[in-house]
Amino acid sequence: MTFNSKDILFEDNHLIIVNKRSGALVQGDKTGDKTLGDHIKEFLKKKYNKPGDAYLGVIHRLDRPTSGVVIFAKTSKALTRLNEQFKERMVDKKYWAITEKNNEAKFGKLENWILKNSKQNKSYIHLKKVSGSKIAKLKYQLIKELKNYLLLEVVLETGRHHQIRAQLSEIGFIIKGDLKYGSKRSNKDGSIDLHSYQVVFKHPVTKNIINIKAPLPKREPWKSFLYD
Repeated sequence: MTFNSKDILFEDNHLIIVNKRSGALVQGDKTGDKTLGDHIKEFLKKKYNKPGDAYLGVIHRLDRPTSGVVIFAKTSKALTRLNEQFKERMVDKKYWAITEKNNEAKFGKLENWILKNSKQNKSYIHLKKVSGSKIAKLKYQLIKELKNYLLLEVVLETGRHHQIRAQLSEIGFIIKGDLKYGSKRSNKDGSIDLHSYQVVFKHPVTKNIINIKAPLPKREPWKSFLYD
């Protein structure tokens, strides 16, 4: 199942914010699979008995194998204003990632140049600017350590393609299940253990501060970090 009403974290006349499940597709791709937005539009149409299609604007995206907070706009006004907030980096985003252990510092700031290879659907890290690359910045810190894995909190300062996956992998913090960026084994459900945990922003209409946290996946090793 890709979506049901229990995944909704916040909804009003202008926004609907959901906890995306790993495997759900935010934006259409070459697979032609039904998107999360398509499912939500069907839900809104039925819930509010709309005669036509429900409006739903995609504001930002999460990679298909990741989970966590995704914000959708229910009005064009909200979409335009939130797009501007994201563009101006006025939205605070925190991710949690389960990674393999290594001897790197357990907190720090990463600043690299990142280059997307569209054919491979993969991004590569460069220490210096190369043609087509963009600056990528994030901060990370250790939250908890288990026998085999680390739980890191990541704060994004820029939003680049596969940024967290590529930058953490570059210094040896390989995200569990992420075969594309160095993991030796996949997760059984095809997910990677990267979760958009918290988003804080100003409501585009009411101007209230919206602070949303998405519950973690209910599977191992997430459960071990919560209850160990």
